[in-house]
Amino acid sequence: MKRQELQVAALQNGTVIDHIPSSKIFEVINLLHLEKVSTSVTIGINLKSKKMGHKSILKIADRFFTDEELNQLSVVTPNVSLAIIRDYEVVEKKEVKMPDELIGIIKCDNHKCITNNEPMQTHFHVLDKDKGILQCRYCNREVTLDNVKLI
Repeated sequence: MKRQELQVAALQNGTVIDHIPSSKIFEVINLLHLEKVSTSVTIGINLKSKKMGHKSILKIADRFFTDEELNQLSVVTPNVSLAIIRDYEVVEKKEVKMPDELIGIIKCDNHKCITNNEPMQTHFHVLDKDKGILQCRYCNREVTLDNVKLI
């Protein structure tokens, strides 16, 4: 059986973000500020996927993300997979999952909320990860992930 050629080049050191819904790829690029990195970024859009039908993938050379950045990523694209590459080997794999609390990541859409009127971080409790339902800790407003704005 002939082996198919790789669609995306191998990465020596860096991060691979896989299983990104293709409709979200540019939102992820903007969120992670990949337009500002000086190392190579490989973007694969609408690649075949057994799991998703079609997916997108990002390979970012010499870049590793903080937990805070991954929490932001979980708001835009929950359940993407992340691989940390060192010397062409995957040294760590993990699913990016939304945390139980989102602090300083999204804006409360209640204009009367204290977080919109005082210099303080927003704080949301995640009520339902599957349905994407969040609740503001301060004003108790419930919002869905579809309608949130990142800070």
